Amino acid sequence: MADPQVLARMYHATMSRMVRDGRAPHYTELAAELSLSLDEAREALRQLGDGRVPGFFLYPNVDLIASPAPFSNIPTQYLISVEGEQKWYGQ
Repeated sequence: MADPQVLARMYHATMSRMVRDGRAPHYTELAAELSLSLDEAREALRQLGDGRVPGFFLYPNVDLIASPAPFSNIPTQYLISVEGEQKWYGQ
């Protein structure tokens, strides 16, 4: 089980990347940013997506972020714009 501090840092980094880039990061990007091994990052991501964080979903059977609430990494009909810039989708 990942340390709660690692999970908090992983969640914060994911949400920061969603806001900045308009897409969820890959676990390899999170590993590099948080100085984790690939296995540590993958395990922490799986724990975030296993229901511990409401609205945080991974794609089934892979280690990719599908939807970190309130955002969606999958295009939806819910477009989110800030100051005229639309680069996010909502759940």
